Order: sequence, then C-alpha cells, then structure tokens
Amino acid sequence: MATQSKSSNLRLVIDTDTASDDAVALVMALMNPAVTVEAITVVAGNVPLPAAVNNALMTVERCSAAGGSTAPVFVGLDAPRSRQLETAQFVHGEDGMGDIGLAPATTKPAGHDAVDELINRATSAPGELTLVTLGPLTNVAAALDLDPDLLTRYKHTVMMAGAPDDVGNLNRLGEFNVWCDPEAAERVLAAPGAKTMVGWNISRLHAVMAPHEQAALPALGPLGSFVHQINRVVNEYCLSNGLAGYDLPDPIAMSIAIDPTIATDVSEATVRIHLHGTDERGWSQVVEADPADPALGPPIRVVWEADGARFKQQLENACLAGAP
Repeated sequence: MATQSKSSNLRLVIDTDTASDDAVALVMALMNPAVTVEAITVVAGNVPLPAAVNNALMTVERCSAAGGSTAPVFVGLDAPRSRQLETAQFVHGEDGMGDIGLAPATTKPAGHDAVDELINRATSAPGELTLVTLGPLTNVAAALDLDPDLLTRYKHTVMMAGAPDDVGNLNRLGEFNVWCDPEAAERVLAAPGAKTMVGWNISRLHAVMAPHEQAALPALGPLGSFVHQINRVVNEYCLSNGLAGYDLPDPIAMSIAIDPTIATDVSEATVRIHLHGTDERGWSQVVEADPADPALGPPIRVVWEADGARFKQQLENACLAGAP
C-alpha cells in the first residue's frame, strides 16, 4: 500500500458491524480531511443488523454535525453464510454502543443492497478505492460469489480480522470477526487481490486505552466524549479479562489503512482459517503455502507490530477536528 501524504485523498469503502470500536474507526475516517468515505456497508456481527445500521447512521450524523464528511450507508446481510448469528453484545452492550441511552439515528440508509454496492463501487473506479473491513466478512464473501475477482478491483483490502499470534478473544485461538463467520473469512482469504490482516494481537498490544487516556478523551470535544462514553461496557469487559483498559481493534485497523507506516512490522504469510472446534473455530493460522489446498489463497500482508503512540495521536486529531 502506498503511504498517503497529507495532501492526498484516500478513498475508502468501509464494511462494518457497527458497535463501539467500529464507531470510533468511522470517526477517524470521517473526520480526516485526507480521506473520502465513498460508502459504508453494514453487516451483522457485534450486534444484530438493525442495531449495526442504526449505529453507523448515528455515527455519520455526529461526524457531519461536527464538521466532518458524510457517507451513504447501505444495509447488508443479517446472518453468517452457514451459521446462526452469535453477537458480541456481551462485550459492547445490548445496543452495541455502551447502553448509554443514545437517541436513534434520524437519517435512513441509502439502500438495502450492500453486497451490490461493494461490487459497483469497485467496478466504477477500479484500482482507486481501498476496502476496509471491520466486521465479519459475510458481505464481502457474498460479493465474491457474484464477482470472484472483486478484490483485484480494489486498490487494497485492509481487514480487522484474525489473531495470527494464536491468542484468541472468543476461544483459545479465534478472533471474533473470523469466529463469527469463518466460512466467509475462508472465502475472502482465498480470493485474489491485495490484502492486509490487522489482527487482534495488534489491538491487544498497541491500542489499549489506559484509564488516564480514557479520562483525557472528553477534553477533546464532543467526539472525544462520544468515543469515551460508547466504550463504557467494553471497558468493564476488558478490565474483567485482564487488560489495563479497553482495546480498539477496528480503530487501529483503520489507522493503518489511512497511514500504512503505522504498521511497523509486516510480513507476507499464508493463512488457514479453521472452521470448527471448541478452541480452533475462527483460528487464523499462519502456515506454509500449500498449492494442493484450495482453501488457502495467495499470501497476504500480516501486521505483527504497530506504532501505538502514532495511532493514538491520529485518534486524538480526529476528535479535535470536531471540537468547537
């Protein structure tokens, strides 16, 4: 991926299962003057689809009111490819946004054809758009069923997905976005096209908001307060599970999509997605390439280390951009 200069315009399509950390990632994109968000496609995952759509619309509204850009929101698929939906509401709250009583969005989705939108955007501007995925890969896999070369028409696909260091957050080895719909993840990783995996390891190691950092967010203005409040339930969950604050998986993936130099250690790797097993479901295992295994796609870029301080500065800048 080419590094974006301050004067360049990075054009994004964002696929999201919008809960609290997804909303923070949307703030970072919508409030960045060097970024144009062409479309937001929504999928079920962290929360059921109607809540995820509402949360995306609500976040766009807040960013627009704070002087940021806006983007059309498209409704996608409400369940994984071949499984019942199992959400992460126990992490993000019933509404996905910390259960702080936020008023629902007042705007409506632009359409109910997120899968078609993923195809149409790339087809109309081949090689010009970066796809950022923040949730289960259900929408993207469905788009690939219709257009197997879809990801070759995106300049790059940056995925918040997986735990390549073999430390999971839903079971011993699996990360939620892959665990929720592993068949979709397998389909996407097997497809041609340039891809970068930003796994939960990067969030856990480089994107944890310590208590003093959380306390500083409201001073950054209305969006800082929004970021702080919607992660209330996540913070409680993370503290109870041994982290020294809440981590932000989707925002650091967005940060790397906006500025790839924030990823400080990246390697080419082949990744196998495990579909079954109590400890193995959702495991994104780094393996040797095997041409005889059709489930293994081409090598992808896997991020192993990132600059957490620069990520947090990027988040701070996004919040400050909306300050009075």
